[in-house]
Order: sequence, then C-alpha cells, then structure tokens
Amino acid sequence: MTGRWADTMSATPDELLRTPFGLPSFRPGQREVINALIHDGAALAVFPTGGGKSLCYQLPALMFPGVTLVVSPLIALMKDQIDFLTSRGVAAARLDSSLSAAEVRDVESRVRSGALKLLYVAPERFANERFLETLTKARISLFAVDEAHSISEWGHNFRPDYLKLASAARAVGAERVLALTATATPAVVKSICAGFNIKPGCAIVTGFYRPNLELRTTAVSAAERDHLLVETMRARPAGSSIIYVTLQKTAERVAALLTRAGRPARAYHAGLESEERSSVQEAWMASDALTVVATIAFGMGIDKAAVRTVIHYNLPKSLESYSQEIGRAGRDGKPSVVEVLAARDDVEILEGFACGDTPTREALGSLVKELFASGPSFALELGALGERHDLRALVLKTALTHLELRGVLRQGTPFYATYQVKPLVPLPRILALFEGERAAFVTSLFEHSKQGRIWYTMDTDALATRLRQDRSRLVKALEWLAEQGKVELQVKDVRHRYELLQPDANTQELVELLERQFKHHEAREIARLQDVLTLVTLGACQTNALVAHFGEQRAQPCGHCSHCITGRALTLPERAALAPLASALDEETIRSLVAQHPRALGQPRQLARFLCGLSSPAVARARLGRHALCGVVADRRFHDVLAWCEERAG
Repeated sequence: MTGRWADTMSATPDELLRTPFGLPSFRPGQREVINALIHDGAALAVFPTGGGKSLCYQLPALMFPGVTLVVSPLIALMKDQIDFLTSRGVAAARLDSSLSAAEVRDVESRVRSGALKLLYVAPERFANERFLETLTKARISLFAVDEAHSISEWGHNFRPDYLKLASAARAVGAERVLALTATATPAVVKSICAGFNIKPGCAIVTGFYRPNLELRTTAVSAAERDHLLVETMRARPAGSSIIYVTLQKTAERVAALLTRAGRPARAYHAGLESEERSSVQEAWMASDALTVVATIAFGMGIDKAAVRTVIHYNLPKSLESYSQEIGRAGRDGKPSVVEVLAARDDVEILEGFACGDTPTREALGSLVKELFASGPSFALELGALGERHDLRALVLKTALTHLELRGVLRQGTPFYATYQVKPLVPLPRILALFEGERAAFVTSLFEHSKQGRIWYTMDTDALATRLRQDRSRLVKALEWLAEQGKVELQVKDVRHRYELLQPDANTQELVELLERQFKHHEAREIARLQDVLTLVTLGACQTNALVAHFGEQRAQPCGHCSHCITGRALTLPERAALAPLASALDEETIRSLVAQHPRALGQPRQLARFLCGLSSPAVARARLGRHALCGVVADRRFHDVLAWCEERAG
C-alpha cells in the first residue's frame, strides 16, 4: 500500500481530522455520519451545498482497510478532490472516459493490489464487466454514492444508471454504504434508506435553513425582465455571481446583455465545447467580479465560498433544483442575495420540457418488439436505436433500465465497434516485433483494415469474423501496441450488450408498464413546477415554506425573505391574451406536412412536440428543426396543443 496515509486504521476520527485534513473541528452532522458508518455500516448524509459531505467518505477511507469507492456523476468534482487528496499524501484516483486504456489498466492494477484508498467512478462504470471483475478482487471497505437523490423515483434529477447502484454495492461485497445528497424530501430520504438498507436513525439530515441568504422574489413580465436584471445587477456590489436560465440561447443573450451594461459575464451551457466550459469555469473561479449566465449544468461540484448573488432569470423547474442552486451563494456564511425574477411566461416552456420526454405508446411498443426479436443476446447502438423508435437518449436509457430492473434484460459490458489506428513508426518496424503466427495475425489486422492517408479503420467484429479470431485478441493486440508507443488508438461507435432473460414475457404488459411510468414522471415534474409557483406567490414566510418542503419545521418567520420584508404576497402579471389555438395553426398545412413525414409527425404527441419546438430523433432525421411550423406555438401549454392534435387525429 502506498501513500503517506496508507496505514491509519488505528487513528481516531479526531486525529485524522487534524492530520491529514488540517481541520480544527467537525461540521454539523459529520461526526454522526462517521459514527453510523463505524457502528452500523450504513448512513445517509443530507447536508446543504457546501456542508462538508465529502469529508464523510474521505476521512473514513483512511480508517478502514481496503478501498473506498466513490460514485459521482461529476468529473470536475473527481479531479478537484483527487488533487486535494494526493497533495495530502492520500492515494486516490479516478476511472472515467477521459483516461487512456493504459491509464485504466494502471488504476485497476492499483485497486487490485490495495495501493488505492479512494477510487472515484461514474455510475455508468458499473455496466463494465471488466471493472466489476476488478472489484471482486479488491476489498471494498466503503461504497459512497454522491447525488444519491438520483436513485429515487421521487427524486428531481433522475438518472437511469443510479437505479442499479444499490444492487451493485451488494454485488461487489461492499462492507459499508454511504449515500450523500444536498436535496432530499422526506419521501426521498425514505426511498434512499430502503434502497441501501440504511436504518432510519442513520439518516443524518442537518437542515436546510440558511440564515445568511436573503430570498427575494420579484414579479415581472417577460418583456420587462432584461431591464430589471440589468438594474438589479447594477445595484449589487461587484462580486462573483451566477444567473440561472432555462435555455442555452438565453444564456448567450443575457451574458451579452450584461457585458454591454458594464457587468462582465460569460455564458455556460451544455452546447459549448468542453474546453470552452472549462475556460469559463476557471475564469469565474479566479475572478471576484465575473458573472456566469448558466443553465443548471453550472455549479455542481464547484467549491467557491464567496458567491454574493444568485439570480434565477427564469423560474426554476422544482424546489429541489432551486434549493440546490441557491445553495451556491454565501457558502462562506456572509450575507448573500438570491432572487427569482418570476414571470408566468416561463411556465409553458418548463411544462413542455417535462412533457417532451414522454414517449408515445407506439414508440415503446416498437422498441419492445425489436428487443424481443433480437435473440437471446445482442448488441445495441443506442443512437441508431433511438432514431428507429423516435426516443431521445435519456428516454431510451430509462426504458432499458426499467426493463433491467424487472429482470427482462441484463446489460453486459459495452464495447467499441470501431478502432482507428495511427502507426507512430513505420509499419514494417511494427510487424518486426512479432514472429510466426503472431506476425501473420498482426499483418492480417492491417491488411484487412480500411487504410486512409494516416489512419487505419478497423471494424473489430467484422475483422474477428474474417480472421476467425476472438474479438478480444484483436483488441488486446491493439492495446499492447499502444502501450509500447508504436500506435495511437482512437475508439468510436460504442455498442451495448444485452441478454434477454424473459423471452416469454407479456410484451403488451411491459409496454403498458413503461407508458404508465413515463406519464407518472411527467405528471410529477409538472407538479414540481406548481410547487415553485406556490412558493413565489406565497402569503407567508417563503424561507420556512422552502425548508418545510424538505421536512424541516421552523416556528418563527425568517425575517429575510420577500414576504417577511414586505408583508405582501406576490402576484404574477397575467400573460398577454393569446389568440385561440385553432387560429394560430394552419390545419391544412399541418395535415400536408404530417402526410409527408409520418414517421416523425404521425402520432399526436409527436406532432405536439414539433409544434411546441421540442426536438426528437425523428424530427432531426427528417431535418424539420428549421421548418416554419417547428415551435410555432412554443408559447402555449403542451397539453392544450396535444389535445388539439389528438382531436384532429380522430
């Protein structure tokens, strides 16, 4: 075992707190979580953003023999924590998609040998059989799951791969389990505890009340919002700020607006290249005056204490999202302002997002039919599969995960169908490394590949069949050449292996089950948006109502929310009157377009999505995204548009 802190099993929590972590005392809840792990072997930590969740697994990792496995969706968080730990002499590493094959093998070797104390992985890593095989050869002292609300059907940020983590913890023989989250209602706490077999008394909830945050809510019309935002930011003292918006294009526009007004700002959203996102994040971390205008993707896993202002330019989609996002303000304990610019115009867009992921029954039916016709085992290219059935990536993955949890499917190890190989030395020198049958084998690899000017493209399945070799031998040969510095490898076209475990299952019942689950999720997301509207227009202490949503009861008004300060409930301006839906839609033109594109628009829900400006694989494939009718009624309630489409479908 390597690292300064490889042998600390006899140290007490207080000793480890001081060295290596250099902290004078525990924060609220930390000691209780660590004691629960020591004495009960399982705990749930529900701490506010910045409440010190990471210490709850970093410190125990040094107390217990074996490796602590940390499951997190945030690569930025992994990197930051690993840098901190290694600077303190703690052996820590990560496994993620950015590592080369040689780096992955090195990390796995350190896991097996016991050289690592903490290993960070994404939840998707548990679909990799090689990784699971590595874990069976290691002692997993602690299995820690960050963002644990994502495993719960009641959670606000559902991630399909999280659903399988509780069974993964049992499969790898984890000796202890720790779940961590910043946002969990009582129902989510109960669900997490049930999934991970955590005793109710080992669920440590420190509270959500933040006395240093002034919760402002301001009613505004969409037309007035830009002006109000500029005036609000001008009135605020210079300091690090975050403005949350719903759409990527809004982030770009608002960042430009603020910069022109003399408040430097940059946009941050998933549509930017990763290098640009990193540049924005690094600039914001280094600046005391920069504002980031971001979608919800920004801020998770970022540890910056002195954020003085967080503004929601658009309504947040849920109280859970709102709580998590305002939690990035004032983490140093100093007074900070969080404000919602509440416009009723946002409701239709947010409801549309909630409805846009609900698939049609026909799409689910054709998906299930294809899966059951694919044989006992098969490999899927998820992008093409989603296109065939008009299912967006997250929707498709969710459906497959639900089928896994019902025991219908079992996922195997993903693999790459295509390897691109660039020789770094002349090919004859590569072939000279081998003799006899091995030389003939490697020669055949290159001879039967598609040769470009620099790169060779290898379809590994086709090559394996043609050469009558196991695919694994091809891959190992290429990886060995890369390790030796003889070639550069690039992989693409990932395939996902599945086994059909219940070939005689009632497919109609499965389709109905999936449809009910998706519609239930849609209704729940719309209800969450209504919770936000209720909070911003509440005629009582809004801070107390927010923390009560998470199960915390306060007897006295906070004194620092908009209602406590003004004594008045907010009334949102009514939207401008809209023309009847029928007059906004040219029925004859729509009918003609549907006839031309039945696969993309043939079902009422497909057509409603298109008219509301919600994309889908079929719409993208038909190149309808820029059609004049796409988004023509984006300002209307999705269900009103859906009803119009259903009525005309007869």
